[in-house]
Amino acid sequence: MLTTNPFAFGPAAHLRDEDDDDKPKEECGVVGIFGDPDAASHAVLGLHALQHRGQEAAGVVSCDGFSFHSHRGLGHVSENFKSEEVMNRLVGPMAIGHNRYSTSGDKALRNVQPFYADLAFGGLGLCHNGNLTNAVTLRRQLVQKGCIFSSTSDTEVVLQLVARSDYITVEDRLVDALRKVEGAYSLIALTTTAMYGIRDPYGIRPLVLGSLDGAHILASETCALDIMGAEYVRDVQPGELVIIDRDGVRSVKPFVPVQSRFCIFEYIYFARPDSNVEGTSVYHVRKRIGEELARESGVPADVIVPVPDSGVPAALGFAAESGVPFEFGIIRNHYVGRTFIQPTQRTRDLGVKRKHNANRAFLEGKRVVLVDDSIVRGTTSKKIVQMVRQAGATEVHMRISSPPTTYPCFFGIDTPDRDNLLAAQHNLAEMEKLLGVDSLAFISLDGLYRAVGEAGRDMGNPTFCDACFTGDYFLPLTDRNDTACTSQQLSLLQEKLG
Repeated sequence: MLTTNPFAFGPAAHLRDEDDDDKPKEECGVVGIFGDPDAASHAVLGLHALQHRGQEAAGVVSCDGFSFHSHRGLGHVSENFKSEEVMNRLVGPMAIGHNRYSTSGDKALRNVQPFYADLAFGGLGLCHNGNLTNAVTLRRQLVQKGCIFSSTSDTEVVLQLVARSDYITVEDRLVDALRKVEGAYSLIALTTTAMYGIRDPYGIRPLVLGSLDGAHILASETCALDIMGAEYVRDVQPGELVIIDRDGVRSVKPFVPVQSRFCIFEYIYFARPDSNVEGTSVYHVRKRIGEELARESGVPADVIVPVPDSGVPAALGFAAESGVPFEFGIIRNHYVGRTFIQPTQRTRDLGVKRKHNANRAFLEGKRVVLVDDSIVRGTTSKKIVQMVRQAGATEVHMRISSPPTTYPCFFGIDTPDRDNLLAAQHNLAEMEKLLGVDSLAFISLDGLYRAVGEAGRDMGNPTFCDACFTGDYFLPLTDRNDTACTSQQLSLLQEKLG
């Protein structure tokens, strides 16, 4: 879910952590439960498990079969759902929840999901993971027809389309609305009688179905089911609409079938390692990525060191394949929250040590292989390399468990524009010099596909979304290419979308 009002885009550097900005960001996580007397409490538990997918805001909408109840707030789940007063208001046997990561756009409460609206057929709650690539265009058309928007989110575009649909049933209205949108979405909707889960035809973003003592659950990842004590049933299929009501679970596939293109970066970085996505253990895939990386770019070394925490599984795989010992040569401080960017260059340069500290006992006098999941801008990687050298490493080799990130994502991940992507602006030798490493290597695209169980990337018919590595945007980028936008809008869109 991204903000879509072009005039709402703007820097919010005072709210961002400089080191956090050197990683791609997932946009959000969604959860829903139908048929449980403690639906809201279970939804909050699910949001706790999905906190990694969005840390700017959280919200829950519940329904008792007649009325809807909502609580939304900025900040982490634990900050917003810690009081009995809040939880006692969220009554009913059905609830949906959302964790939000906002980009440089409007972080106001009005953009916090789930959204709720009273429509002609009754109340509708809605939450969404992904990004619509024609949301600005649709929004402009809807405003011209008299629609009034209360947020700057692309998710509200879906809500407006549902409201204006000429179809009768909620199911048909949702399908009618989603046939007009382009882009990525895993979406959960709630009425007084049913819950709906929908994935876009390409299945770019994840969504799973679970069960708990007769109740039915939808969630972005299986780790949300685990925290509730629920059982995993299956993944919602690309292009599938799941309808959950008192009669059970019903499924329809209303969209034209296409080759699925699940986001391969979910395996590399975004999903929690204890989740299964598309039927595959994320942890095992990350270890296999490390094994492939060692086979492709092994180097004489004394120790394999992960950049914590996301680099750990790949580093374990690299160590196992190479036969070089694995050690926690960098220790992460897990108790550092988001902070204001420090005002001086000296304190900015020291900022990385708030989160990471070199474990000198395992680095001094050693040839070190640092394993990390990705390089975006490269600013944090450079600081970590300097820290490892200052701890006495004689050589520092960096190995990255993703191919070079050379293109921005438009399908639900916040990445910088190409001008700020290190690998888009520099060749390998230049990056080695800029980062201060003795050598640098990324896993190959074919190696990545082998790690997720493919023979390699089928250039004519790839099975994953890998546009951030290849520039293969298989969906139209209507907003970015919309000539009806003013030059100011285009400039702001380009700043936002890359």
